[in-house]
Amino acid sequence: MLYLLASCIALLLGPLFYRFFSTGNGLQKGLDGFIFVSLGGLVLIHILPELLEHGGFLAIVFVIIGMWGPTLSERLFHRYSEVTHNLTLILGIGGLLLHTITDGGAMILAQQQGNSILLALGIILHRLPVGVAIWWLLKPQVGSRWAMIVLAAMMLLTCVGYFAGEQLLSQLSLENTVYLQAFVTGSILHVVLHQPHGSPDTDKQGKFEYQAGIGSLLGIVLLVLLLMMDSGGHEHHHHSHSTEHLLDWMLTIAPVLLVAYAVATLRFHFGLTPHVQQLNRLWLQRLLGPEAIIITGLLLGPTFALLQAISVLIIGWQLTRCNVEPTDPHDYLPDSAWRFGFAHLVDRSAPWILLSLVLANLIGHPAVPLSSPLVQVIVLLLVFLPMRFCNLGAAVLSLSLAYSGWTTTAVMLPLIAAPIFNLAQLKLMNWTQKASLFALLITLLGVIELLHPKWQAMIHLPATLNNISLIIVAILFAASLLRLGPRKFLSRLMLLKPKTHHHAHGDGHGHQHSHEPDHHNHGHEHSHESAHKHGHDHKHRH
Repeated sequence: MLYLLASCIALLLGPLFYRFFSTGNGLQKGLDGFIFVSLGGLVLIHILPELLEHGGFLAIVFVIIGMWGPTLSERLFHRYSEVTHNLTLILGIGGLLLHTITDGGAMILAQQQGNSILLALGIILHRLPVGVAIWWLLKPQVGSRWAMIVLAAMMLLTCVGYFAGEQLLSQLSLENTVYLQAFVTGSILHVVLHQPHGSPDTDKQGKFEYQAGIGSLLGIVLLVLLLMMDSGGHEHHHHSHSTEHLLDWMLTIAPVLLVAYAVATLRFHFGLTPHVQQLNRLWLQRLLGPEAIIITGLLLGPTFALLQAISVLIIGWQLTRCNVEPTDPHDYLPDSAWRFGFAHLVDRSAPWILLSLVLANLIGHPAVPLSSPLVQVIVLLLVFLPMRFCNLGAAVLSLSLAYSGWTTTAVMLPLIAAPIFNLAQLKLMNWTQKASLFALLITLLGVIELLHPKWQAMIHLPATLNNISLIIVAILFAASLLRLGPRKFLSRLMLLKPKTHHHAHGDGHGHQHSHEPDHHNHGHEHSHESAHKHGHDHKHRH
C-alpha cells in the first residue's frame, strides 16, 4: 500500500515541478532538457528492449510508424497538421495511461517475498518524469483542468492495476498488446522530440542552453539510477543483461576514444583540417578521420584496420575522381588544436557514438533474428540512409556489432559505407556517380566476404584504466551537452525535425534557434548549400 501511495505522490510532483520551473525561461529550458533525456532514455534503454523481447523485429517497425507517421501526415495534410498533432498527443497520453495499469500490477510483484525493494523504487522513480511530462505536454495546450483529470485518471488506473493486478495483467500482458504498445511508444517519442507546446521563442541566441544541459544531465542521473535498480529486481533480468552489455562496451571503448581524439588534435596541428583545399584530403577526413582507424586497429585487429584503410582509400579516390563534394561541412573551426580534438570533434561525434551503442544494443538483441549476412547488410543500409554518420560513430557501431556476434561483412559495412551512404550525400551525386559508388561498395563487400577476416581485440587494459577513461569521456560528453543543450546536441543525428508549420526557411545556419536543429532542418536546401559552401568555406574561415 505504501508503494501505491508513493507512486501517486511521484505523479503529483509533476505539477509542482512545472509550477516552479515555468516561471523563468532558463528553468523551463532545464525542464525541457530533463524530460527530453529522461523520458527519451527510458523509452530507448528500458521500454524498447522489452518490446523487442516480446514482439521481435516487427515491434521496431511499429515504433517507427508511431514516431514518423505524424510527421509524414503533417507534411501530406498541411492544413490538418493541428489535428494530427493533437491525435498523436492523445495517443501518447493514452499509451502512458495504459502503461500505468502495468505499473500498478508490477508493484504487487515488487511486494512479493524475495523481490527487491529496488524494483518498486524503480517504478516510483520513473513516474517522476512521466508526471512532469504529462503536465508539460497538456497544460499549455488544454489547460490545467484537463491535465489534472489525466493525472487523476493515471492514479485511478494505478490503483486498478494494483488491486485487480493478477487478472488484468494476464489480459494486458505485453504478449497481447506488444504492437499497440510499440506504436504508442513511437508516439511518445514523437511528442518528446517535437517539443509540442509552442514554447516561447524568446531564446533566440541559445542563452539558456546551459540550463537545458543541466536539466538533461539530471535526466541522465535519473536514468542511471533506474538502470542500477533494474539490475536489482529479479523480474527484469534481461534488462540488466543488456545494460551490462552497454557498460562493458563503454568501458572497452573509452580509452581508445581518448587516443582517437588525441590523434585528431595532432592531425589538426599538422595542418590536416576540414578547411583544406584538396578534395582528396577532405574525403580522407570525412571517411576515415584518420583517427577512426585507431578504434578499428586496436579493438578489431590489424586485418580489419588494413581492409578499412584500403576500402576507404579506393572509395575516396573514386569520389575525388568524380568530383563529388562531401556534405556536412564544418561551419566553424576553433583556433587551437586541443579545442578541435577535445571539444569540436566531441560535439560532432558524441551523439553518434551514443546512438551507435543504443542501436547495437537494440539490433544486436537476441530476440532480433538477423542471422543472414544479406539481411544484416540491408538493415544496416536502411539505418544509414536517413542519417549522416561520422567516422568515429561508425567505428563504434562496427565494434558493438562485432561483440553482438554479427557476420564479418556486416561488421565491415559501417566502417566503409556509413559516412557516405546517406540521402544528403547521395543527393549531391548524379546517377552515374551513384551507380559507380554502389558497384564499388558491392565489389568491396564481396572481396571482404571472400577473405572473411576474423576480428580480435589487440589490447586488454587493466580495469582501473578503463574506468578512469570512461569517467574522462563522460566528462567530455557532459561538457558538450552543457555547451549545446540536449536538442542541438542530438540534432546532428537528424532525428529531430521541427514542426513544419512554424519553420523559418530563410536561415541557412540554425544557430539562432535553441530548439530547432542546426544544419539538418533544411534537407535539400542544405545539400545544395554545401556544394556551394565548400567553394568558399576553405578560403574564408569564419
